[in-house]
Amino acid sequence: MFKKSTPPPPEMSGQKTPNADTTSPTSSTAGSRSSTPNPGGNTKDAEKLPDGKTPDDSSKMRTFLSILKRFIGVTDIAAVRFSLPAQLLEPIPNLEYWHYLDRPETFVAIGDSEDALGRMLGCLRFWFTKDLKYVHGKPCKPYNSTLGEFFRCQWQVEDSAGSLRGEETKPNLQQTVAAPEGGTTKNKPVKVSYLTEQTSHHPPVSAYYVDCPDKGISACGYDQLSAKFTGTSVKVTPGQYNQGIFVTLHRRDNEEYQLTHPAAFLGGFLRGNLYVSVADTCFITCAKNGIKVILHYLEEGYFGKTQNKVEGVVYKCDVEKDKTTRIKDVSDKDVLGRIDGCWIDKVWFSYGPTEFKKVPEKDKVLLIDVNPLRPIGKITPPMDEQLRNESQRFWNGVTESIGAKRFNDATNRKQELEERQRERAAERKAQQKEWQPRFFTQVTEQNGKPQLTGEGKQVIDQLHQDKWHLEEPTEYGAI
Repeated sequence: MFKKSTPPPPEMSGQKTPNADTTSPTSSTAGSRSSTPNPGGNTKDAEKLPDGKTPDDSSKMRTFLSILKRFIGVTDIAAVRFSLPAQLLEPIPNLEYWHYLDRPETFVAIGDSEDALGRMLGCLRFWFTKDLKYVHGKPCKPYNSTLGEFFRCQWQVEDSAGSLRGEETKPNLQQTVAAPEGGTTKNKPVKVSYLTEQTSHHPPVSAYYVDCPDKGISACGYDQLSAKFTGTSVKVTPGQYNQGIFVTLHRRDNEEYQLTHPAAFLGGFLRGNLYVSVADTCFITCAKNGIKVILHYLEEGYFGKTQNKVEGVVYKCDVEKDKTTRIKDVSDKDVLGRIDGCWIDKVWFSYGPTEFKKVPEKDKVLLIDVNPLRPIGKITPPMDEQLRNESQRFWNGVTESIGAKRFNDATNRKQELEERQRERAAERKAQQKEWQPRFFTQVTEQNGKPQLTGEGKQVIDQLHQDKWHLEEPTEYGAI
């Protein structure tokens, strides 16, 4: 999915700023890389913008569209590269921008219900709140990630999301927060830690890991995109290593949920008003409980008006053997409930196999209303505690230049960083050395679930303890 944003206030390192992250499922916006005669260099069609002058949306649109036109028919423009001018970029690193924790309180509450269906409903609530930056804001393009670049942060949120079904339990497991020993975290602060690293540059892949020891829940996965420009829109789909988000409930005997990503579309080029829509089917599954969800997103309604509708079914099955992909093919005898609504508004759930439109209003359960919700600000290390390949510090020069409207200087700084990455890659190739991630054991895992190294586990543990110090790596990928 494309990254979207409303202009965020500056985020102060080392402290929490509400709504600071209102600036993806993606590791870079489609069109951020392409096969040009001068890959990595200046884009020939880019407008020259005098320093001190901020480009308006129409100027950005003309420049971006002129670039995209060259890639009609290219199979995957996300897998090849070119350097966008700074005036087209949002001044935020890709790894910092893209995560699934816009509302961490819904994530930490997934495992609270004693009822299996209740936990699946909690997972659905998280699903519809994980990308609020797509709901509130406009499409934008962050910086491309570089090899070995990493980002770490923490959220501290109130454990306030209640159970949607079944008895609720919120035990305090690790006591990284000020809840009494053996007590409950209900309406008390809990910590959620996040670590992501760019493990591959060609193709661009980043691994991520989320952990909340207070609640005994973690998540991991790979971010990678495939994108194609059709001439009127850009279609973005998960790359081959992106098998979705994997959520594990450790106090529920490691109950695991897999959430796959649907295709998304960036349209509105011809009208000069960019928008993001979703039109695809995705799945949420839990093999241990034998529950599967099919979600179907509808892109447009009558007369081509975007509806942003979503409908779905929750049903019992042998998850590992079930091959059903269409809602209408699910037998009524297996249906536990149905989902209906608008993913940028309200989403509802109804029990049983009855068609949603025939269910009385009093029997419909509100899963989530995203209208009043905004992304929650994160806590990041102070700049003097960050390593040189840590996202905010790595891109700081570019960010400062864009903030000061020195766009030519920002473009030059960005290209210098990209050139150093190519130099480091050439050196490794000459030495016949393979790149090895620092915080994850492999560049990619076949099952789509990255594993932390000893250092990666240490970073997560230190985040829980509000400790930022890290030793320099033995090798940099782009410095």
